[in-house]
Formats: sequence, structure tokens, C-alpha cells
Amino acid sequence: MPQTRREFLQKATAGAAGLAVGAQLATQDTQAAKGGTNMRIGMCDWSMRQRGSVEAMLLAKELGLDGVEVSVAPGVGEPGLRDPAKQKAYLDACKEHGVAVCSLALGSTFNRMPLKSEPKCAIWLVDAIPIIKNMGATNMLLAFFGRGELKMDEKDDIQRVVDVLKECGPRAQQAGVILGLENTLSAEDNMRLLEMVDHPSVRVYYDPKNSAGRGRDVPEEIRTLKDLICQVHVKNGPKLLSEKVDLDFPACAEALKEIGYDGWYVLETSSPNDLVSDTKANIEYVRQTFG
Repeated sequence: MPQTRREFLQKATAGAAGLAVGAQLATQDTQAAKGGTNMRIGMCDWSMRQRGSVEAMLLAKELGLDGVEVSVAPGVGEPGLRDPAKQKAYLDACKEHGVAVCSLALGSTFNRMPLKSEPKCAIWLVDAIPIIKNMGATNMLLAFFGRGELKMDEKDDIQRVVDVLKECGPRAQQAGVILGLENTLSAEDNMRLLEMVDHPSVRVYYDPKNSAGRGRDVPEEIRTLKDLICQVHVKNGPKLLSEKVDLDFPACAEALKEIGYDGWYVLETSSPNDLVSDTKANIEYVRQTFG
């Protein structure tokens, strides 16, 4: 018998409990540095102009960030974090600079080489799962944009993605890892997709801007997805977060508080003026708005 939405959410919540200890250990140093606050702000290494570079950790310290979302590989076919020496270099830099790897990303790789059509991508995903654990993180961003965009009416593509995620879900759970899907689907379609996968270690990496740009009610989507949101991106196109465009960040913050979200806020922001000053302004905005 197909499970109900309530049953799926209950299963996801139960899965989250088993990951709480790992997430706490991965972030306790940065929380202590911030006076014990639960507010954790990271940034994508590509937004820092440091894709695949260990130097991102030093820059994160200088910017006042708690962590960095690190690309598994800076380019298609490159070893990146599959190299144990590279993993060690990141961990050493984290310890030296007092920042964390907040999450890992199979981002641009999957946009150019879509999981829905390229069998090799499934291998890359399987390879990446133990890396997340090694890096002290919990969440892995799986991006579905560009060539990799998901459309629910393209049933064969959806089924291929579902089949891969069904296989990878138990592997992720064993490693204490969550696979977070970031895409252009609505909250309802993401629910349908996750129900097809039917595993609590596969959830949604939610980016309010993705939905706002498509005219959706973002706070309502947040309330709909609830526990299925594993992590949140924050961006505002080419503008600073404080500049009003098509997204009501205070309303998003209120919705996230209502569902009890206490995970990372990861900046995927542009720098229209200057990387350092713009990022510091965006960090302050997130602390004031979402804290």
C-alpha cells in the first residue's frame, strides 16, 4: 500500500534523529567560536570564487563564515575530493582556521553531466557518499539545473533518477549522510519525487529563490515540505540580500522558524560591488533576519 504524506514525513523525521549526533560533532567548534549560537552560515565555494580550492577555508575565516559548501570536483572528470590527500588538506585547513565543511556539492558536475541521462554520474554519486562522512559533514547537494533540469512529465528521466536514488539512499543512511535535491520543481512535485524514492536519507535542498523566480508562494512551500528540507541556500540574484526583488526573506525566515529548521544557511550570493564587503553585508543580513 502506498504510504501517506504523513507517514513519509514521520519516516524522514525518524531518520533525522539518527543523524543529529554527527551534525553536532561536525559543527561544535564553529558554534563555540560564535558564543554557542545555533545560527550557522556557510557559503558555496563557487560563490567565493574558490571552487575546489582549499584556500576557501582561509577566506571563510576572513569573511566571518562558519563553514563552506565544498565542490566534490571542480570539473567533470577531475578527482577533486576523491583524492584522500585533498580531503586531508581540507580537514587540516578547517582545524587551522576554525571553520567547517558545512556540506558537499555535486553541483556544476551534474548540471553538465545529468544524473538523469549519464550512467557515470551514478558512480560519481556512490563515490561521493563516504567522502561526506570523512569531511565531517552530513548533507550532499545534488543539483538539477541546465541540462539536468527535472520535469515530472518526462517520466523516463524521472524514473532513472528515482532508480539511482533508491540504490543510494541506503548507502547514504549507513554513512550518516543526507542527499539533498536542489531543483526547479514545486514543493508538491518534490513531495511526489521523494515519495517515489521512499527513503528518509533523500530530501530537498531548498533554495527560496528558485521558487520565487517562478512565482510560487515560498513560505507556503517551506511549510509544505517541513522536515523534508535538509538545508537551505540563500541568494538574491545579482543583488545583495537586503535589496528587495521578488523574495520576502522575513516571511521565509518566519516559515523556517515555524517548521523548526535549525540547519545551515548557505550563501550562494553574488558580489555586485566587492566580494568581501558584499559577503559581510549578506552575513549580517542573514543573522538579523533568520537568527
